[in-house]
Amino acid sequence: MNACSIYDLLRDIKDPEFPNTLEDLGIISEEKITVSDDVVTVYFKPTITHCSLATMIGLCLQTKLHRELGQEYKIDVLVEPGFHEKEHSVNKQINDKERRAAALEDSALLAMVEECLAAPDY
Repeated sequence: MNACSIYDLLRDIKDPEFPNTLEDLGIISEEKITVSDDVVTVYFKPTITHCSLATMIGLCLQTKLHRELGQEYKIDVLVEPGFHEKEHSVNKQINDKERRAAALEDSALLAMVEECLAAPDY
């Protein structure tokens, strides 16, 4: 597994607010992904510093990676430093296993995640 293959897994995730992919909006990029022996780290850049859906974007990234990679890697999804006014809070929310599980138990949030992760309509 390398940064390019991780990027390929994530590039077509749809933004929860706009009719574009995270790649189209420049939210993710291959240069901001690292893969070491057992850790995948993905930095993402919200479109604006007060993006209300940054946590949702992070949840989508985490969910996709956990589904594709299983328990093989520790997965860290983080807001790129300086690109969100509540960076620490967002990072804590999306990287806490219990908080992610609770969010995905909410049927409305799960439906939004599934919509973002659905195959693109090319």
